[in-house]
Amino acid sequence: MKKTALITGILGQDGPYLAKLLLEKDYKVYGMTRRYSLPNFGNVEYLGIHHDIDYVDGDMTDESSLMNIIKSVRPDEVYNLAAQSFVKASFEQPKFTTDVNALGVLYLLNAIKYFSPTSRFYQASTSEMFGLANDGGYQDENTNFHPRSPYGVSKVYAYWMTVNYRESYNMFTANGILFNHESPIRGIQFVTRKITDGVAKIKLGLATELRLGNMEAKRDWGFAGDYVEAMWLMLQTDKPDDYVVATGETHSVQEFVEAAFAAADIPDWKKYITIDPRFKRPAEVPHLCGRVDKATKQLGWKPKVSFAELVKMMVEADIKRYEMASVSRQS
Repeated sequence: MKKTALITGILGQDGPYLAKLLLEKDYKVYGMTRRYSLPNFGNVEYLGIHHDIDYVDGDMTDESSLMNIIKSVRPDEVYNLAAQSFVKASFEQPKFTTDVNALGVLYLLNAIKYFSPTSRFYQASTSEMFGLANDGGYQDENTNFHPRSPYGVSKVYAYWMTVNYRESYNMFTANGILFNHESPIRGIQFVTRKITDGVAKIKLGLATELRLGNMEAKRDWGFAGDYVEAMWLMLQTDKPDDYVVATGETHSVQEFVEAAFAAADIPDWKKYITIDPRFKRPAEVPHLCGRVDKATKQLGWKPKVSFAELVKMMVEADIKRYEMASVSRQS
């Protein structure tokens, strides 16, 4: 029989890449979506897998809906990718962020405990949990948490609840502490996609400036398509554990900007950039860089796409989007 997997957050960035990987491995994939009058299937359509997924209605803030899904599907594997994941918005909506990112994980773990205790559970944790903490300039599985946003705080709760259910109820639960990972289907509100989309507009004469906030923040950026493989590998081990997933390299927002303009063959990037204080966070995380030794040694995982390749991939995809839109309008 085919393995079955349930992916929450199926319509975000990571969900489609993970679903594509699982479908290639001959899984039956269920994707949980909130009930919208007009749901946005753009990301799964972009990867050509929209009609290969079985969609189920659910809401991370509604425990009964999660229990109904788990009881009905009884999946072999559950990947919780659903979250309010925009850090800046978490300052404006701390309660909603907590309801989805923290309490939602508790509800989902309870549903698995009661109705499908043999399901293997993956929790999408984040490097934002580390915040100001580091060990010699790096963060790994032993680094203390010091979150700097309601988003990071909510994810710390979910992380420890995942550990607690593993230790208390002998459930197979694993945390993937993923550092920043991007792709051509990254949400437009995230700074990386904002940059590549803005560069594409400038390249095609649709804009003359790109407004950004903190250019000095440094992040460890990888490709989402690589990182979902690590998620899957975590649930194939004999013993559940928690893993950092990263590239081990750090680049500033300014470096990302420079790489994006270079990928579009636009010289003198500085004349297009405007610093706008509105885009700065109340509390910033200045530097994140992951040490990925554990995942490499125990899972056999390592990133394949380089920083330069990632930025180029995103810029080219955004340029293509606008070119295709232009052709469509003219036809």
